[in-house]
Formats: sequence, C-alpha cells, structure tokens
Amino acid sequence: MINIVLFGAPGCGKGTQAQRLKEHYGIDHVSTGEVIRDEIRRGTELGRSMEQYIREGRLAPDEIVIGMIANYVAGHKEAKGCIFDGFPRTTVQAEEFDRILAGHGLKVDIMVDIHVPEEELVKRILLRGKDSGRADDASEEVIRGRLDVYRKQTAVVADYYASQNKYASVNGVGTMDEVFGRIAAVIDGLK
Repeated sequence: MINIVLFGAPGCGKGTQAQRLKEHYGIDHVSTGEVIRDEIRRGTELGRSMEQYIREGRLAPDEIVIGMIANYVAGHKEAKGCIFDGFPRTTVQAEEFDRILAGHGLKVDIMVDIHVPEEELVKRILLRGKDSGRADDASEEVIRGRLDVYRKQTAVVADYYASQNKYASVNGVGTMDEVFGRIAAVIDGLK
C-alpha cells in the first residue's frame, strides 16, 4: 500500500492531479471535504459536530478532522493506496496521522508538494472564480489572505515530512500532463 499526501497552496491543481493519480495508480483519493460531507450525509456524531462549525463559518478543531480521517483509514485498510488531499493541514494533524496509520501497520510514503508561484496562483483562482461562483475565488484580496494563511499555518507541515525524508517538491507550472509526469516520476521513484 502506498500513502501519498498531496500538498500545495490553493489553486496549485491538487484536485486535478489527485484524480489523474487515482486513475493511473488505481488508488483511492481521500479529499477531506468529501470525507466531511460523507460524515454529515450519514448523520454520524462527527458529521453533526462538523455541521455546526460549517454553519458558524469556523474551522473544525483538529480532533474532529483527525477523528474523521481515523474512521476513513479504519474502513479502507485494504485499499491499494491512498492520496490524502487537504489533510494534514497542521503539524499536530501530521503527528496524529502518523499514529493512526502506524496503528494499522501503515505509513505516509511521500508528501508531494505542488509548487506554483503566488502570482500564478492568484491568476488561476481568479479564473476559477469566474466559473465556480465561490465568493472566496473572486476577490484578489481574499485570495491573497488565503495564501498568507496557507504559508503561515499549513506550509510548516512540509518541514515535518522533510525531516523524515518523505518530502518532494514538484514544479506545478506547465500543462496538466507535464505536472502529472513530474508527480508520477516521484511516486515511481519510491518503488
């Protein structure tokens, strides 16, 4: 089993590349957002807790997000592999994630960080905002704020995996095929 943490700032192309990796390697794509929506749909205790945070526009505490991921891992131990997209977002989550996986005899094999310069990210998100209808994709000020939060709070997770020699940065600029090729080269290099 191979476990990949797909990482990068908003607008770097994680969702697109995760879908391609899923198809190419026959592994699961675990989007934190999808896991949360599934917990809410199923009416679980965690899902009900998440609903309240979403209604109030707040980020869920680590323990709720970690609980959801722990449930997912427990239910998918026999998968060929997983791409974790949107998790972990903090060092605390990364440390707990390692414990959860180790409890099932699993580990994170690699974090692939899709690096795109900030000006390109802003351009991509503004373009996406024209189609998505998301208010947070339509304002350059809001986008730059999100990127700043990412840099300050989430990017430190890269250091956590780098300290374990489980970190690779790939250039996220180019065609979808070029970026996919760079990511696949990293994953294929693990074998």
